[in-house]
Amino acid sequence: MGNEIKVTRRNFIKGATATGALLSVGSMGLTGSGCNPAGTSRVFRVENIPVHDGQARHIGLDVMMDNLADGAVNLYRSDAGHPWADPVGIIDTNDVVLIKVNCQWKCRGTTNTDLLRGLIHRILDHPDGFQGEVVIIENGQSQGAFDGRPRAWGSYSPWPEIDEGVYVNAEDETVLTVDHLVNNVFATEPVSSFLLDTIRETFISGTDHSGNGYRTVADVSYPCFTSAGGHRVELREGIWNGSGHVDNLKVINVPVLKTHDGTGITGVLKHCYGVLSMADGHFGIRHYLQSGTQCGKMWSLVRAPDLNILDCIWVSHESLRGYPVETTQRTNVLLAGMDPVALDYYASKHVLLPVGGDRAHMHNPDSFLGLFNHLGGAQSFINANGGIDGLPAVQGDENIEVVARSAV
Repeated sequence: MGNEIKVTRRNFIKGATATGALLSVGSMGLTGSGCNPAGTSRVFRVENIPVHDGQARHIGLDVMMDNLADGAVNLYRSDAGHPWADPVGIIDTNDVVLIKVNCQWKCRGTTNTDLLRGLIHRILDHPDGFQGEVVIIENGQSQGAFDGRPRAWGSYSPWPEIDEGVYVNAEDETVLTVDHLVNNVFATEPVSSFLLDTIRETFISGTDHSGNGYRTVADVSYPCFTSAGGHRVELREGIWNGSGHVDNLKVINVPVLKTHDGTGITGVLKHCYGVLSMADGHFGIRHYLQSGTQCGKMWSLVRAPDLNILDCIWVSHESLRGYPVETTQRTNVLLAGMDPVALDYYASKHVLLPVGGDRAHMHNPDSFLGLFNHLGGAQSFINANGGIDGLPAVQGDENIEVVARSAV
């Protein structure tokens, strides 16, 4: 790991059903940015996550919220006294919360939906009540699906039972799709989804506040759409209220960690490829000459997520598709933080690389050129454009503070 620091654990977590054992404790000052005063980025880690038991809450996610709150990164914006709340916390009672997931693939190649359910459950559990909307989004670039049947360029055709069936990344692999969460689990709640594949080839002007489609800035693109709850989301500008934009839009980025040709990994940074549209004409430079720079532009010129939660419960170290089973491994880890470069550096080196396998060399950010250039390109663009909340994106163990705790 990087330089581990320690934080004081709260004695009692009201409203959280899970508690975790603290792995490291220390006395450095904390800020709401997830970075310490010296400017090195914090990566929050929860390990030893137990097999999910089917409940609405997710133990690993709850322990991560404990961990983040002790590091002054609070899920709720509230002065209600909840242990995860602060007047400058992330989610307010009337926010529209976009949760970006990976649903371009099947099996372990997609975001864990047990984790997704636990996150939505906690957002709805806001101590002041939740009057906004949670919207699950994904752009699978014409291959995505929320019903558990994405095509993913025929990647599962050698395995007909997988290719034709519903398979997701959950303990119940054939049921807990995004559609099931929206239409069944949270059917009476303000929870919806929007599959951006359906609008990826439609481009609209800056004055169009009714059409669903994409706008461009520089050489990246971003979605504008009206949610099922009637909220007009324009990702770069905020929420259109009929006469102007208000910034009660929040984004939580929840990618799954896995291997990838060209960039070494798919993680926090590259997950924005499922937000922009590949139909905007810049597919070529994204694969992979300017992959890092393109991701940096999304963070800097469009919108940076308010929180990144990197799903490492299962990692796919040998296949992007997350199948067959021998190409995946359960690590029972979650990572979170604000700095996408630091998170991807740490995750590749200290979660994916130790798993080993034939692709292990691709997961070393200090030596694999594709990953090295990917992280460096993003870091350079982000830092040249103000950093993340005014703080620089970093990589290198010496620049990353790890706040770790166990879920058991």
